[in-house]
Amino acid sequence: MIETHELTKMYGEMYALDRLNLTLNQGDVYGFIGPNGAGKTTTMRILATLLNPSWGEATVGGYSIYTGAKDIRRIVGYMPDFFGVYDDMKVIEYLEFFASAYRIKGAERSKICAQVLELVDLTYKRDALVTSLSRGMTQRLGLARTLLHNPQVLLLDEPASGLDPRARIEMRGLLKELRSMGKTILVSSHILPELADICNKIGIIEQGKLFVNGEVNEVMKQVRAEIVLNVSVADRTVEAASLLESQPEVEKLDEKNNVLVLKLRPGVTRYSTLADLLIREGFELTLFKEDEINLETAFMQLTKGITS
Repeated sequence: MIETHELTKMYGEMYALDRLNLTLNQGDVYGFIGPNGAGKTTTMRILATLLNPSWGEATVGGYSIYTGAKDIRRIVGYMPDFFGVYDDMKVIEYLEFFASAYRIKGAERSKICAQVLELVDLTYKRDALVTSLSRGMTQRLGLARTLLHNPQVLLLDEPASGLDPRARIEMRGLLKELRSMGKTILVSSHILPELADICNKIGIIEQGKLFVNGEVNEVMKQVRAEIVLNVSVADRTVEAASLLESQPEVEKLDEKNNVLVLKLRPGVTRYSTLADLLIREGFELTLFKEDEINLETAFMQLTKGITS
């Protein structure tokens, strides 16, 4: 649905976007991660046909950004990180105004506005003034506006920016629902945990360059320097610790709140034999789990915090 080839944007001698190569297939949810100023918004504005690149090519739904701007705008919903609202309008009036801009008329317009309000859980606010909405509600209203023409592709620029914890959870749930509807979504964020359980692919961009790009699990493997196991037994913790510490796979063992934390030696990727050993020696396992590396850890290990 989205392809870019050597996509570049320069301001003078500065690269805002440096030879971006990106591919999103139908149904992909792509987490676009990077510090502020890394090139995320520039990319989205180019894909939304609101900004011309210096050179390179991009297609959305098979349409070129150079020759198919009108076609792209029919299939894309773009939600910028900051967008204006008309404070003196009611919520339903606001949506109907933008629905009319999409040339949705009459009964169909009323039906669609009601549907998107229900999707973003703002039906109970339909007659409230936009100015009375909280930040989280305003973000959801902006997303509702983006969905009015039922776009196949969503470009969401920091949709959780500035939201409180509850509003971020609600936004994450909404993105999951859109994913289940089969939308192709490019979502940017620097609030990394928001993307961990939403995206199937991620890209990390810094200084305009996309230097990590792939499936979430593959990216995690790139930054995993070591495997750490958390092990707990029903009793005889000291004996279990002594047994595990003597095994050649284990480099270091610590105990934290009756949980044995094992750091495995470099190169060790299989460790089921440790569980087998404990069971064979009569220990009752209550926990045997590998530490998970999250997107935030991956981001910190892979980036330097440089902007373009």
